[in-house]
Amino acid sequence: SHIPLFFLFKMKSTIFASLLATAAAFAPASQTASSSTALNAFEGELGVQPPIGFWDPLRLLADADQERFDRLRYVELKHGRICQLAFLGNILPRAGIYLPGNIDSAGDAFSSYPAGLAGMFGPDRIPGIGLVQIVLFVGLLEVAVMKDITGEGEFPGDFRNGYIDFGWDTFSEEEKLKKRAIELNNGRAAQMGILGLMVHEVLGTDLPLVGQM
Repeated sequence: SHIPLFFLFKMKSTIFASLLATAAAFAPASQTASSSTALNAFEGELGVQPPIGFWDPLRLLADADQERFDRLRYVELKHGRICQLAFLGNILPRAGIYLPGNIDSAGDAFSSYPAGLAGMFGPDRIPGIGLVQIVLFVGLLEVAVMKDITGEGEFPGDFRNGYIDFGWDTFSEEEKLKKRAIELNNGRAAQMGILGLMVHEVLGTDLPLVGQM
């Protein structure tokens, strides 16, 4: 592989840290006499699902209040959403699906660049100015778009801001909880999925459906 090993270590550490941060929101805490009332308070939260149930091996929620739980849930949702996009962005180009047109004024097509980590760090990576544009765009989304700007959010991660709805208000409370649980599970799966894809890319293995990494 042409991906620097130091980047692999850094990326693995970053994602592993994010997974640890979301473990508390995943949801059995150790059933000992030391289990606190604070921990018990979160056993009925969204995301506490069978077969695991409430699972906080690092006890990040020990003595935590609702504000801290909501913060961890927000972080989990954000990581899950990013990883879902990253997973799709990794496998779609490998399936031959690219954005139409050129990526720059020199006439280089999107399809002329490799997928995955190689597109950013390999010998045929996109130009540095392209990475700068990506970082700036993500920063813009972070500070001005993907947040509860109006204060109307009903739950952590609700970024509708009184504008984007897609029929959410027409759903029953049971349907809303179901859809939020589906998003949580998809995000959790995507975090593991994108980590697996990156590791296999560095190892240079061949995966079913995905092909040679």
